[in-house]
Parts: sequence; structure tokens; C-alpha cells
Amino acid sequence: MKIIQAKFIYINGEYKQNLAVAFDKTIKDIDSFENLQKRYDEYELLDYSGNYVLYPGFINMHTHLEFSANRATLEFGDFIKWLYSVIENRDMLVSKLDSKTLKDATKEMLKSGITTFGAISSFGADLQVCAKTPQRVIYFNEVIGSNPAMVDALFSDFKQRLEASKEYASSTFYPAIAIHSPYSVHPILLREVLKIAKEQNMLTTAHFLESPAEREWLESSSGDFLQFFSDFFGTKSAVTTINEFLDSFKKPTLFTHATQATSPELSKINQNNHSIIHCPRSNRVLNCGKLDIKEVKNLLIGTDGLSSNYSLNILDELRSALFMHTDIEPKKLAYNLIEAITTNASNATNLKIGKIQKDYFADFALYKLPDDLKHTDKGSLALHTILNCKYASKVFIGGEIY
Repeated sequence: MKIIQAKFIYINGEYKQNLAVAFDKTIKDIDSFENLQKRYDEYELLDYSGNYVLYPGFINMHTHLEFSANRATLEFGDFIKWLYSVIENRDMLVSKLDSKTLKDATKEMLKSGITTFGAISSFGADLQVCAKTPQRVIYFNEVIGSNPAMVDALFSDFKQRLEASKEYASSTFYPAIAIHSPYSVHPILLREVLKIAKEQNMLTTAHFLESPAEREWLESSSGDFLQFFSDFFGTKSAVTTINEFLDSFKKPTLFTHATQATSPELSKINQNNHSIIHCPRSNRVLNCGKLDIKEVKNLLIGTDGLSSNYSLNILDELRSALFMHTDIEPKKLAYNLIEAITTNASNATNLKIGKIQKDYFADFALYKLPDDLKHTDKGSLALHTILNCKYASKVFIGGEIY
């Protein structure tokens, strides 16, 4: 048994003081240190009563580890040019991928306080590392393919990768399902994969309306995607519409990006209790536009992969979001961003993560705040965490320090 105390502990959206947490692999008790001391005879005290704040471990809901070998190979600045460069360089980047590169990516996330991440896996090349990393991993096996002649083969490949991931299922590894996007997955393939998600009660995610080109293609089979699909797939029309795609998802789903979603589409997502994963840096470097987060009910945050970012540090991501959304008051926005990587992610995944609450996993991220910080309101503490913290001071997963 361990007891940890910090000047501030983030519980139920509030920065609580004069409390401590008793835990082993899970959280056993939350009370004043004096009361916990009376309740437990033997314990190890972890005292961070200086200017420290204890958060539940942060949750990065969207990353692509299989492209972690990229630094400047892929072309940034334009989504379509980037997509062409992905197609052209994919095999080379995957061939350069080794366990060290993957482990370095997971370590970078860990240092910033990420104790759970969602890994979008297209090939299964990251399976072994994700299954063994200290963090909890929601392993999204991705399906992609819009050619009707290839549906059976693509579905078979997807099922093989899904079954391989299920062999590692545990309290730290959760097999799940990813739909690449409405423009790249045939409706028949989508239907069959979503049937599996429903039958096996698997968490599901999908890229959605990431770029202006995607929206134009889905609405009128025109624009930049027309040349792209003609060049690589010999097709000249979209396989679905925006509403047909959205209406396919009957259970709560995690949609990523949605920078080009309209107000009615965001409203439909909200009404169906879906979530949106915001990846501000990726959206900026690919020039995709900006998600209107004021219209999002269930906001989550992802770093995306190094295919469209320069780091997997969640605090770097929050800082970018803070300076991107200039129409929201900074302290309010900072608080909402902290909620997005803790409480909101917990609720969206329905896992015992993202909250300091009895019986939840003892996953924590501890941060040192500036010594001269006197403000104690939740907005100021959230803002100064984002502005002043580059890495976590300590990270706990299942009660163990990493």
C-alpha cells in the first residue's frame, strides 16, 4: 500500500487540497492524510506537498506509431501533397521501423504523463511493442479499402490482425477497431466491421472530414481527391456520402479531426453521444482547418502520429490548442483541455482510467508547478500546468513508478 499526497489533487474536475490517495494497483481510498494514516497500519508515504499537482494519468486518444520513423520524409503544408507522399514513402518508412523507434515513441508519451494511448494500427507492425509497453493501450486495428473487388481480401486481413491482437488482451491492452475514413472504406466493408464491433463490444474510432478535399469529394466526387483516386485506384466517384457514413455508427464512436464538419453534423455527433478527437498540431501542419471545439460536446485530444507532427508530447499538444483557439478565454480553455485528456476520455472509453476515483487504476501524472504560483482556482492551475510543464515529475501506472 502507498499513500500519496500533493498540494493539489485533480478530482471530479476540481483541484482539491488537504487530501491524499491510498493505492496499490488500484485506488483504494481518498481522504485526508490524517484519516488514511489511522486507517492503514502499513504504507509507503509519497509526499509531494510542495507546489505539486497530481492528475489522473493523461490519455492520448489518437496516434499512429507505425509512422514513427518519419521526421521530414513526408511533405507537410498541404493535405493532398502529404497524402501522395504517404503513398509514395509508406513502404520505406515501415521498413525503417524497428522496436527501438517504437519504444522511443512510447517513452516520449510516458515522459509527458500519458499513461494510456490509442494506437491506430494499419499493418500490425506495432503490435508487440504496444502489447509490452508500460502504458495501457487501446489498440485500434484499422480497416481501409474502397475497391469493391477487394472487400473480401481486406476483410480477411483485418480479421487476422484483430484476432492476433486479441491474444494480448489484458488490463493494459484493449483490442479495438478503427475505420480509416468515409472516403477510403467501402460501405460493405464498413458494415461487416461495425457488425464485429457491436457483437464484441469493441471501442471504435474513425477519421472524419479531416480536409476540405475530403468534404468536396464526398459531396460531389470532385476536387483534389478526384485526381488522387484516378491516379491510385482508377475510380472517379465517392463510395458513400457524409450522412450515410455518419448514420452507419449506431454505438458511441470516437471521430478524429472533423475540421470540416458543419454545425448540423457536429450536432448529430453530439446527439448520438459520439466523441471528437482533436489533433490541433496535425491539423495545422497539414493545413486542414480548425475544429470548432465550442460545438463539441465530448472533446478528446490526440497527438496524431509523427507522420503529421513533430512530437508525441501531450503537453505540447495542449499548448498548441491553447494558442490556436483564440476565441475562448484562456483559463476556461485550459480547464476544458485538461478535462479532455482525463474525465472526457474516461467516459468515452468506459475504462477505469482518467479519474482519481476509488477502484480506478492507480495511474497518475505528477507535475511541479512554479514556486511563485499563488492562484488556486481551477482555471489558473490548468493554465499554468499547460504553460509551465514540459514533462511529468513522476508517472504511475498500476501503482508503479515509471
